[in-house]
Amino acid sequence: MSTKRSLLLLPGDGIGPEVMRQVRRVIDWYARKRGIEFAVEEGLVGGCSYDAHGTPLTDETMARALAVDAVLLAAVGGPKWDNLGFDKRPEAGLLRLRKEMELFANLRPAKVFDALVDASTLKPDVVRGLDIMIVRELTGGVYFGEPRGITDLPNGERRGVNTQVYDTHEIHRVARVAFELARKRGNKVCSSDKGNVMESGLLWRQEVIALHKAEYQDVELSHMLADAAAMQLVRNPKQFDVIVTDNLFGDILSDEASMLTGSIGMLPSASLGATDANGKRKALYEPVHGSAPDIAGRDLANPIAMFLSFAMALRWSFDLQAEADVLENAVENVLNTGLRTGDIMQPGMAKVSTSVMADSILREMDKVAAA
Repeated sequence: MSTKRSLLLLPGDGIGPEVMRQVRRVIDWYARKRGIEFAVEEGLVGGCSYDAHGTPLTDETMARALAVDAVLLAAVGGPKWDNLGFDKRPEAGLLRLRKEMELFANLRPAKVFDALVDASTLKPDVVRGLDIMIVRELTGGVYFGEPRGITDLPNGERRGVNTQVYDTHEIHRVARVAFELARKRGNKVCSSDKGNVMESGLLWRQEVIALHKAEYQDVELSHMLADAAAMQLVRNPKQFDVIVTDNLFGDILSDEASMLTGSIGMLPSASLGATDANGKRKALYEPVHGSAPDIAGRDLANPIAMFLSFAMALRWSFDLQAEADVLENAVENVLNTGLRTGDIMQPGMAKVSTSVMADSILREMDKVAAA
């Protein structure tokens, strides 16, 4: 097997192994039908890693993640591990991957397929044709700032502290990703912050403006306070093309945007590092849905977000644009036939399992590829 394209699969917890099992079939399809082979490894992350090794991510798995061309991660977490300390919880494994791989830019598309317009909780005319991208800064801000922690006070009370902090280079590098993306899309960037009440937000806005003036004057730039952006996402989401924002607000706004599409089970994401001298970058791809422990092991999960995450890997890590189109078009065509997993079920449609949805997409890939 060729080692030119290497993948590390991290199925994780809950429904993770089920959806990863289906995407493995897609990877095999490319080797069998298109002659595109991947050197594939698997590892543990999250609760399953804690159960096996006493840590949510071993040094060995971390090293493997740094060595491959791309990492595919399905989901981590579950109530089984809720009482562990923060450094032992499943999510700590994901945070370590992001930090040590230096994945500073999180790309989360929110696209409404025509077949799922009625699945959204918003009116069809509000979401029909929606296709936006949220670029979230991923390794700075309040989630990583110091000092942080919970301390006991002399008066018997307790105090929790987290620090929101950004430096110029952190803002420039994620804003640059947003501007470059916009040039390939609608050529519009909206930068979201809370510069009216936070010094870090004021710096964010000033530095985005400076970068735009220096390098990206051809791209339309606007600014919106994060609370206003949250309101506008449900009022008139199609006004946006690319939204760039910090770690905290990006976490919130991207989850909100995901529900415009009808189901969080439909949406992929990419977390990217800087491009090296050879034009390559560290990258991790994952669906935005959680581990859904309530349906784990029951063949009920929607595999589409995992499939679309792999399609993003084909585009961003392997420059296989046409092959990504094959997978994405197959997904859309299957949805047009009326097949639905439970999370996107609609009246008059046919409810299917995880494996049947995957079977249908794989058969459709044969048709799309032959067309």
